[in-house]
Amino acid sequence: MLKKIPTAQVRLGMYLHGMEGSWLSHPFWKTKFVLTDPEDLKSLKASGVPFCWIDASLGLDVEVAEPVAPAPTPVPAAVSEPAPEAPAVIAARVRPELGTAPTSMGEELERATQVMNRSKRAVMSLFGEARLGKAIDTEQCLPLVEEVASSVVRNPSALISLARLKTKDDYTYMHSVAVCALMVSLARQMGLDEPHTREAGLAGLLHDIGKMAMPLNVLNKPGALTDDEFAIMRDHPTRGYEMLKEGAAVPDAALDVALRHHEKMDGSGYPGKLVGEQISLLSRMGAVCDVYDAITSNRPYKAAWDPAASLARMAQWTGHFDPRVFQAFVKCVGIYPVGTLVKLQSGKLAVVLEQNATALTAPRVRAFYSTKSQMPIPTQVLDLSAQGASDRIVGREDPATWGFQRLDELWQAPAK
Repeated sequence: MLKKIPTAQVRLGMYLHGMEGSWLSHPFWKTKFVLTDPEDLKSLKASGVPFCWIDASLGLDVEVAEPVAPAPTPVPAAVSEPAPEAPAVIAARVRPELGTAPTSMGEELERATQVMNRSKRAVMSLFGEARLGKAIDTEQCLPLVEEVASSVVRNPSALISLARLKTKDDYTYMHSVAVCALMVSLARQMGLDEPHTREAGLAGLLHDIGKMAMPLNVLNKPGALTDDEFAIMRDHPTRGYEMLKEGAAVPDAALDVALRHHEKMDGSGYPGKLVGEQISLLSRMGAVCDVYDAITSNRPYKAAWDPAASLARMAQWTGHFDPRVFQAFVKCVGIYPVGTLVKLQSGKLAVVLEQNATALTAPRVRAFYSTKSQMPIPTQVLDLSAQGASDRIVGREDPATWGFQRLDELWQAPAK
């Protein structure tokens, strides 16, 4: 029996059916599970979610007979849709052992730059050997995945934001590093344990290895592909799977993501036209990470989209992505990802510098332009989540509309 109760009354042993309010404030990527972890209960009560729906037939009931808000009929759509059962692997909470202590965006940028440079060289070597027909040795990839993962743990935004700055010439290599970092960040957001988080990172790193079997004139074509060329490129997931199968001890997860990262929830993807949960969790994650990095990067035939605009577009592509995975992804990168141009209530324009994990709509920004005077202003770093903050974001802006060409320099500059 479904009951709506104040979050303060939720206790261990209850079956959590749903939560009220915006999903952005929900502490979990999933619902419909029995609360057994005290840390989960603590996170729920600290989240600000006012009411929860419990199913008393599947878990404990309220402890005492207190009046609760009556359950409407039917149950609201936000909590009535059946949710897929979460694989056992994601029941574990994120472990703190991975990497080192958290750092600020500014502190991590320098280290992340070094990680990016080393990663680029390693991936170019790895992919070059794959193009020559050599078997993939995943053991050689593990130190790279570890280094990327450690950077993401210290600060999720630094490496992911730097990866967007890839050039058209190194896109194929740096895209793999970016998806590796995004997969690690998403895995942590979704509660995968440490070994499976690293496995997700390895799968992200190798997901596009099949492109090394594609003709260079098609892979590096500076314009849009013809139908025939696109048909050739659509074969890269299958070729990647075959290439990885020839390697030693390649994890099943890496094989699956290489083959399935272009599948879509509605069955319109390729190569297998799989539907819904026929697609593994890691491949559903890979689909989101792959597309996000692709559309936020400059390509030989298309300019990058703004990060926030990219999320808005992806949200409109009904049937492409697992909604729960996509929601978790938004929590990873933020509603306004680093580098997004935003307009403040004061009329200032600012670029996002750093996310606020507890307030996605109130990141740290650098204001640099006044829409009232139509003039640049001395740059000012603002923490929109700080107590007493007088400004807030009222919307995002298109840099092209304003003619801004060098926003990346603003978010990369040290915060003073």
